Amino acid sequence: MAFNESQPKKNRKIKIPSSIRRQFEQPLAREILRLIWRQGNIALGTLVAALGFTVFQVPFKLAAGGVTGLGIILNQFISLPVGMIYLVLNIPLMVLGFFQLGRWRFLVSSVLAVICFSFATDLFNVYLPTVTKRWPITDDLLLASIYAGVLFGIGMGIIYRAGGTIGGTSIPARILYERMGFPLSQSYLFSDGAIILLAGLVFRWEVALLAILSLVLSGIVSDLVLEGVSQVRTATIVTKKPDDVRLAIIYQLRRGVSLWSIQGGYSKSERTMVFCTILRSRVADLKYTIATVDPDAFIIIGVAQQVVGGYGQRLPSSALKMSNGSKSEEASTVSG
Repeated sequence: MAFNESQPKKNRKIKIPSSIRRQFEQPLAREILRLIWRQGNIALGTLVAALGFTVFQVPFKLAAGGVTGLGIILNQFISLPVGMIYLVLNIPLMVLGFFQLGRWRFLVSSVLAVICFSFATDLFNVYLPTVTKRWPITDDLLLASIYAGVLFGIGMGIIYRAGGTIGGTSIPARILYERMGFPLSQSYLFSDGAIILLAGLVFRWEVALLAILSLVLSGIVSDLVLEGVSQVRTATIVTKKPDDVRLAIIYQLRRGVSLWSIQGGYSKSERTMVFCTILRSRVADLKYTIATVDPDAFIIIGVAQQVVGGYGQRLPSSALKMSNGSKSEEASTVSG
């Protein structure tokens, strides 16, 4: 049987040395402050998500998947507020998550978000129409679906950054992944797709189609909030002139590089691979610099989602002496 690295490994225990554990031990006061900070961010995220949900999704029946979408559908047949329906639907899911996904740690990061979202949704639904001149605030279904996705995505991104979740279909999806290795993306696709399909049958298909747009926008925006917009690119250069390329990058762009010795899979010829990170705005300068010293170099430009460490440090002028001495060797080791 082929081994799949993407699937979780069962019954595997790794002994962590005490020297590693001690580095993560924090004073109780700091742990409490960290917990308060995280829960505060989760509460803020749920308020933003609930605002977008109440103002733009509920009035137009935009059931964009998940338990929130199911709550909108059931609200059509049950005389309960949408937020209350959402809370009731989440209770069995939270109990399931408690026994299957980390118990107390899972509860701390999820229960607050579920309760805040539920009550904020119903409070907004009661009081916002009294403070706005019109309700809903727009009659444009397309505009509502766009802003619903943006606001809900911002809220979810804040929650994810704090390590939380608003429960819902993410709980059974995570259980299926951890217990059976079922991909999360497919779980979300099936659950959200079924709810949007049901919304199309209950309401009208135009609403279901725009709910898909809102769902896609929500995912894009939450990723942007969670990870930010990448301004950094990675460059992988395969060249026969590694020293010329290395020194040209250091001299022209003031970026450090890393070198690897590689072998061509077809020709078996020896090559050197040069790797560096560069700002997106300087990619054109990098390609020109490499083409100047080695027109035959093979270049791959990739996106660095996040860069942590010493990227912001430019090479000092003292490291740019282009001799064969220790200065140039030292410069080549500076992290790019």
